[in-house]
Amino acid sequence: MTDPAAAFDEPLEDEEIVEDDEAGGPGADEGHDASSRPWRGPSPARWALFAGLAVLVVVFDQLTKAWVASELAPGSGMVVIDGLLNVVHGQNSGMLFGLLPQSAPAFAVVSIVVTGFIVVYHWKAGRGIVATVALALLLGGAIGNLLDRLNHGYVVDWVDMGIGSARFWTYNIADACISTAIVLLIAMALVPRIAEWGADG
Repeated sequence: MTDPAAAFDEPLEDEEIVEDDEAGGPGADEGHDASSRPWRGPSPARWALFAGLAVLVVVFDQLTKAWVASELAPGSGMVVIDGLLNVVHGQNSGMLFGLLPQSAPAFAVVSIVVTGFIVVYHWKAGRGIVATVALALLLGGAIGNLLDRLNHGYVVDWVDMGIGSARFWTYNIADACISTAIVLLIAMALVPRIAEWGADG
């Protein structure tokens, strides 16, 4: 014969299991989506990507500038593709693409502030891979031009491209990386889901 007390105990045990799951007990997190958990900043691997790409930009930028300065006198140049691409030795005392000349000291101070802001922004918002790449390019470019301003009082620009007499502003690797980063940041602002591509869990 079935014990009446046992019949009452069985549903109570099932109810306790349900209550444990609802209260966050064993198995409560199994059905939760990882994306619903709060993001606590970039992972060590994402920081490594951010720092590594920024360092690569700085090294490449400084090596190309050093080569140009050693091979060409200021103001001189060489033809790479006739009518399309030249290598020149320009000295820019202003900002990106030679804008606002004779402002190197002021932009050196601004660059120092900007580099700190970029690192903090990556810590706060660098979840997606596109954001990490954009901010790393921006950081590497800012540091590359900052080193020029601190060492020389001007930035070495050397890429001269265009079609015939229609020329683009002379620029360098750091400028190219900064411009690419700005385009990526604008794209993320216009299409927010781009900022979540390759989200760092």
